[in-house]
Amino acid sequence: MGDGEVLFEFIQVGQQMRVAAVDAATGIEVVVIAPLNSARGHMQRLALAKLRRRLAQDAVVPTTSPGKYA
Repeated sequence: MGDGEVLFEFIQVGQQMRVAAVDAATGIEVVVIAPLNSARGHMQRLALAKLRRRLAQDAVVPTTSPGKYA
């Protein structure tokens, strides 16, 4: 993942905050749920870390070995 644009969405759901982080280039979205009294910056960093991990996982190309499959 490069240092591209990331969009954040904060939605209060009861006593929790739903934070979505979306990579603008790929459209991949992750969601974290945090207590309502958490610091906004902390929630944003948590969502960004989860998004980076997801993008890193998607970048790994699974290897396939030639052969027969049952």
